[in-house]
Amino acid sequence: MKLQPGLDDSRDDLGKIAATLRRWIIEQSFASKVGHIGAALSVVDAIAVLWGAVLRRPGTNHPDRDRFILSKGHAALALYGVMRWKGLLDEQTFQGYCQDGSRLGVHPEVSLPGIDASTGSLGQGLSLGCGMAWGLRLRGSSARVYVLVSDAECNEGQLWEAVMFAAQHRLSNLTVVVDLNGLQALGPTGAILDMEPLGEKWRAFGWECREVDGHDLQRLASALGAAAGDRPRVVLARTILGKGVSFMEGRFEWHYRPLDDALCTAALRELKAA
Repeated sequence: MKLQPGLDDSRDDLGKIAATLRRWIIEQSFASKVGHIGAALSVVDAIAVLWGAVLRRPGTNHPDRDRFILSKGHAALALYGVMRWKGLLDEQTFQGYCQDGSRLGVHPEVSLPGIDASTGSLGQGLSLGCGMAWGLRLRGSSARVYVLVSDAECNEGQLWEAVMFAAQHRLSNLTVVVDLNGLQALGPTGAILDMEPLGEKWRAFGWECREVDGHDLQRLASALGAAAGDRPRVVLARTILGKGVSFMEGRFEWHYRPLDDALCTAALRELKAA
């Protein structure tokens, strides 16, 4: 199952990015025998929009690049895929995902050029994002910070401390995307700790809040690309775990389950027919 490189250009086709990333996620997760497929598929559309239409100079060393933090670190295969699309990873490196000696682990680490923060301990990514946004503002940079968190992370106290900090200091250069797929490691998020109505909570903490279909590329692009106000912004993206593969969609077991030959073939057939 040889991967085909994305045809990157100055005007990225968001639908093409998302479709390509979904195929790459299936191929590489099968090759490595590593799970976390459902989580990677649920964030694909948000990552395609961010990296294809919103972020400025992502993954570079430019001091005024926009920063991206995948706080939901176990969805890293989607991030590696878009870095491959953008030409920040070569095909050989991408195919080494989770192999011995590879810098592409289950969670992203700063040892890989283009990664702004090592993540995976849920609840900590937004704190890092606050620090980056604060520091960028202090030195007068126009760079922005985008943090993608899971809905389960909204169970974490540290996240809400960061939410309060950002509101207190009016970090208008900070945007959070919440991947609301309704499932986490131990079951449905609503059954473990129901955070709904989540939008009201973020607004009560002083954030500008927008709620969108997390698989609608145009609505995501509109919400994430809107001009900044004078407060931090959160986009609640309502998604489906395993989006794009019918037998994975909304199924709890695909938080961890790896693919076998038959399921991989079935998933790729379905994605190529879409």
